[in-house]
Amino acid sequence: MRNLDPNRAKWIRFRMGALLVLVASGFGALASTAWRVQVEEGHAWRAAAEAQSKRKLHVAPKRGTISDRHGTPFAVSIEVPSLSVDVAELLHGVEGQEAQAQALMDAARTLAKPLALDEHDLYQKLSKKKRFQWIKRRLSAEEVAAVQALVDPRKTDPNAKPLKGLSIDGEGQRYYPARTLLGPVLGRVAPDGSGQEGLELALDEELQGHAVEASKGGDDGAHAEDAATGHGIELAIDEGIQHVAEREIEAALKTYETRGASIVVLDPETGEILALASAPGFNPNDFIPTKDDTRLNHAVVDRFEPGSVMKVFTFAAALSKGVLAENEKIYCEHGYYELAGAKIHDTHENDLLTPTQILAKSSNIGTLKIALRLGEPELYGAFRRFGFGEPTGLPVPGESGGILRPRGRPWVEVETATASFGQGIGVTTMQLAMAMGAIANGGKLMEPILVRRVTDARGQTLRENVPHVRREVVPRSVAKTVAEMLTAVVEDGGTGVEAAIPGYRVAGKTATAQKADPATGRYSEDKYIASFVGFVPADKPKVVVAVVLDEPMIGRYGGDLAGPVFRRVAESSLRYLGVTPFKGSAKLADISRKDDVADRALDALRPSPPSTLAPPTDTSFGPPAPGASEVPDLTSLPAREALLRLTKLGLLPEMEGTGRLVRQQPAAGTRVPKGSKVHLVFEPGS
Repeated sequence: MRNLDPNRAKWIRFRMGALLVLVASGFGALASTAWRVQVEEGHAWRAAAEAQSKRKLHVAPKRGTISDRHGTPFAVSIEVPSLSVDVAELLHGVEGQEAQAQALMDAARTLAKPLALDEHDLYQKLSKKKRFQWIKRRLSAEEVAAVQALVDPRKTDPNAKPLKGLSIDGEGQRYYPARTLLGPVLGRVAPDGSGQEGLELALDEELQGHAVEASKGGDDGAHAEDAATGHGIELAIDEGIQHVAEREIEAALKTYETRGASIVVLDPETGEILALASAPGFNPNDFIPTKDDTRLNHAVVDRFEPGSVMKVFTFAAALSKGVLAENEKIYCEHGYYELAGAKIHDTHENDLLTPTQILAKSSNIGTLKIALRLGEPELYGAFRRFGFGEPTGLPVPGESGGILRPRGRPWVEVETATASFGQGIGVTTMQLAMAMGAIANGGKLMEPILVRRVTDARGQTLRENVPHVRREVVPRSVAKTVAEMLTAVVEDGGTGVEAAIPGYRVAGKTATAQKADPATGRYSEDKYIASFVGFVPADKPKVVVAVVLDEPMIGRYGGDLAGPVFRRVAESSLRYLGVTPFKGSAKLADISRKDDVADRALDALRPSPPSTLAPPTDTSFGPPAPGASEVPDLTSLPAREALLRLTKLGLLPEMEGTGRLVRQQPAAGTRVPKGSKVHLVFEPGS
């Protein structure tokens, strides 16, 4: 620059300086902006970047498991595939409204056929252009394969274009491995994941867990899954005993053609519910509209007049208050008594009976005389102490508390009398079982335990229900006295001999209660509640079993119908629990089940192959010989009527098929010994 003109050199130096200043300013501004973006506003920009690259998903919680006391699952959640779409990704690279509309129409047409969806409805759903939209939930295996072929069609056609934006995600679905077992107690879960009925509804909040937000493609999936898992529920129910109870209740439903039935099995010392069965039942896996009766938990919802089983608690109250002596004799009016214009009958014409005999023969007149000695306030108070008139507190929806005073006022004399033998009041099967449990355990009314434990996703116990005594209802000595009296019910001369179990001392009470007819306001002549409530072994009770049969069509008496059901449930439960029979009982050793009517009817309903019967040897004419029966002509009769006619004659039917009778062997008119088998073949009408 030495050879340049000084003015020009000065101008060049000025321009170079200005250029350096501009470059320095630019670098300074760049550094300042970088600092602001990276440091001062870094968190906000990173969040914006994540928002563009990820999408937040509402993670549905995995529903907790319901299991029995040994961990056998009753209700579990399984993963099933569901299809969703990100419409923004589906339309990526498609410009213009018309082109996008056509792309959505093509996608709807492509997806509708393999997924069996309406094309127009699917297009309307896609037109909302949501980043997350369910297309179809709970896909079948064939539908999953079809969608995968659309997402990656190059396996079959190298030139085909994949359908973008589709995602197959696992979604929870409720599954009940035991099918109908414990159905009315468990309830069911709706397709949207909410509990409906039963424990699924009552414990819905604990089972559902807590919904969380998770990033699609992020690394917080494991944390989200753990946070969203619902609590596990361990029941006091024992699957083995529950299976026995439901097997027997279904057999009783078919054998006696009852409108409904319920069985409760519990441990009297702890109050734990070992089985809770209702019939008719339902399969919670089938979420279809069904009759309300099939979904009801009849053991806690149905309220009915209990009948003679209430005599147990009347006697306990009278002995506790000292108005009844254990060995005194009470005049039972030869089976007929009038009180305030009401006519009261006994089924047997009894005169002088001891309290034990009154229970064994189920005398209404003897019981009401004891109740009138006790008085209305004391009898009502005793029933309340035993838990009647209030819900037991089970965590199930719709539990009935029963009714003791329908009009909210004290009983008059005749109402006190009838209440003492179970008329004019309403109770539930669960209340009867818990009250009988108080007699069995020495006078303590326990809190019923249906839910034993609640655990979190890691198996840690959050809550545990331990045995709790609600109150002492009668002294231990009184409870033991009543228990000993109840053993006479199942011995010779008692009303419950069908409930006796060989090798075990049984204590219990039968009941046959007429149902009120709402149309007439009177008791029905042909609708009854047959029940048996008892415990075994009588000296050291392990189980209390309550059996209630609603409106049996075949038979009516609690001892004849509910007694055999009690026997089979209690005997199976005792053997399942490892309670060995007592071999020194002379009375029980003489009990025979050879001619058990209930067993014969049950055997008849079980399908069996045709048997080869020997030709009859007695072809003579005239009346049948003693101990023999003449096979009736049953042609074209329905199964129920054929069964009734044969059992009345002492014959054992073997049934094959359904519908009306088309063949029978031996032929009509043949004389055979009582107890012989008659093979019946039924076919449906054309």
